[in-house]
Amino acid sequence: MPPLSTDKPAYFLNRELSWLKFNQRVLEEADDESNPLLERVKFLSITASNLDEFVEVRLAGVLQRIEDGYTAPGPDGMPPEQELELVIKETKDFVDAQYSSWNDRLRPALAENGIRILELSELDTNAADFLDEYCEREVDPLLTPITIDPAHPFPRVVNKALCLAFLLRRRRRSSAVYMGVITVPRSLPRILRVPSGEGTHDYVFLADLVAAHAAKMYRGYEIISAAAFRVTRNSNLYLQEEESRNLLESVRTELHNRRKGDAVRLEIAADAAPEIVERLRGNFGLEEWQVFRTQGPVNLSRVSSISEQTQRPDLKFKPFVPRELHLTAKSRDIFEEIRKHDILLHHPFDSFNAVLGFIETGVKDPNVISMRQTLYRTGEDSPIVQALIEAASTKEVTVVVELKARFDEASNIRWARTLEDAGVQVFHGLVGLKTHCKLTLLVRRDPDNVVRRYAHLGTGNYNYVTSRFYTDLSLLTANEEVTEAVQEVFNFLTAYADHPHYDPLLVSPVDCAERTIALIQREAEHARARRPARIVAKMNALLDKGIIQALYRASQAGVDIDLIVRGMCALRPGVRGISDRIRVRSIVGRLLEHSRIYLFGNGGDEQAYLGSADWMPRNLYERVEVVFPVFDPLLRQRIRQEILESYLADTAKARILQPDGEYVRAGAIARGTRRSAAPPFNAQEFLIGLAEGNQSLEAIPPVSARPRRLRERQKVEQA
Repeated sequence: MPPLSTDKPAYFLNRELSWLKFNQRVLEEADDESNPLLERVKFLSITASNLDEFVEVRLAGVLQRIEDGYTAPGPDGMPPEQELELVIKETKDFVDAQYSSWNDRLRPALAENGIRILELSELDTNAADFLDEYCEREVDPLLTPITIDPAHPFPRVVNKALCLAFLLRRRRRSSAVYMGVITVPRSLPRILRVPSGEGTHDYVFLADLVAAHAAKMYRGYEIISAAAFRVTRNSNLYLQEEESRNLLESVRTELHNRRKGDAVRLEIAADAAPEIVERLRGNFGLEEWQVFRTQGPVNLSRVSSISEQTQRPDLKFKPFVPRELHLTAKSRDIFEEIRKHDILLHHPFDSFNAVLGFIETGVKDPNVISMRQTLYRTGEDSPIVQALIEAASTKEVTVVVELKARFDEASNIRWARTLEDAGVQVFHGLVGLKTHCKLTLLVRRDPDNVVRRYAHLGTGNYNYVTSRFYTDLSLLTANEEVTEAVQEVFNFLTAYADHPHYDPLLVSPVDCAERTIALIQREAEHARARRPARIVAKMNALLDKGIIQALYRASQAGVDIDLIVRGMCALRPGVRGISDRIRVRSIVGRLLEHSRIYLFGNGGDEQAYLGSADWMPRNLYERVEVVFPVFDPLLRQRIRQEILESYLADTAKARILQPDGEYVRAGAIARGTRRSAAPPFNAQEFLIGLAEGNQSLEAIPPVSARPRRLRERQKVEQA
């Protein structure tokens, strides 16, 4: 019987709805009472920040397509108008769930633990006096009250700025109702801690304080009504790079223009007067569905500061100390160690200090002749950038800075300027392509007078802060094949120099997609020949139609496929005759899963690849990405046994994707199997314990090859 067609829209899940499912999984962590309370508050804050980005990029993109007249459906067969309708409903439902979590569960639980978020009317005299003084000293000087009238047009409201709207009436001269607007200062903390009794932590929202002091700003007016609001704007950058002589200046200009993007969403307090809502909606040109009425504080992302300000270790995750890299006894420095063997680091369980040490040693070592590095997201206070600046005084230093890293453009522009001023050769990558690969290349004249290349290749950014809570992998190597190919990639980035291949690397947009599909097809050939065939792949998102179809064909050929996809997944698993042998799980927990790992059984000659590229069109065709092999069999064994098998065994934080697009907790599935008596297994906590030396690989429970599903397989028409 010939394999079934893999091209039907029914075999693909919608990208935007899949993203909303991911954010729902994060919200589940806010409601999960097994998490410490203040960490649950942070999870709720993360869902709000995530939703902001979804609205200003993804939802804005759907609206753009409709406005531009695009009617073609996506791989799932859904035209933009229908997609928008479903996204609106799911987003509204999600916002209701967020505020239910805050009002019904988190805020009461905080109060039970002596952490109170108070209304101004609930403050005692001491706290009220403190706030009066604070407002006079810190807040009032920053407030600019605006009254909208023919001489004062509506102010330009900055993207995501928290504002207050007022209905005003002059006390003497007129019965006309005016609108007033005050922007809550961004330079001040959104939640203020106030003096409280022993054993309690009391907080108030800054917006409430500004609203209470508005009467001082609007002397001569009666304040009829007030409401907090926030506008989210389209934050997609529009760059005509081919016509731009200076990409840095173009990004700077577009970054400024982003603040003036079209409004996409209006968030406003649910008890806002209808007249305020209608005036704001008319001013921003929004339809009724674009108004999101909040049953609580506008902008829940600010509640994270409660966790940051509250010193209650008993309500937070227990800190852990990552493993530090120690050189073997006979190695005098990191370079001698790398010459002996490749080094694999699994962050944050293995400290990122080893990567910093590799770069900083290169800066200080007089035998290092040149340094090349890519920078995508580095953070505001980057020790790596400081090291590169120091190196520029004695070495040839080349840095490729990606200016278009979304929401990090301003920081990257500053770093680019600073590096150039220090004498670093700064490049901004290739026209039309983001530089997303994570590469460092050091050229060194070793003690034996041989010039060698040493490289760091990673799955994550050179960001010391996020390295503490993003899971990523680093490879330090002096392998000549790999380091020569890394140099060719840098030549590609700085000179657009063509090269026939980048073996053994897979490089986007050159050949990564083509060779990835070839690797999947090779597994199918092994399966048809009855040789060992298996794929285990871990990534942030799976959306590329070509790769999904290749996985379907491999499943039809008999390949067992386990996919660990944190976020969006357009592949529909468990469809009879199409994806019977494919299982998809998402792990959302204490740490953000960011590593990309691709393991192929290859007929018994196992191969492993790591890299910066997810299986998404933008990573495969619109960015410069590098996926690199792990040659050392011991390191491959570590990747499979320690990392992938622990994630596949997770029954605490893993959710299993069902054929209908819903996710079910792996623990719920395990309860229906023989594993029901076993305690939940948390892969992240296990890896923390392994790093701290109080766990062993024997603690990983055996993984069932084909776990039974809770739901009946969705009936998908087959023809």
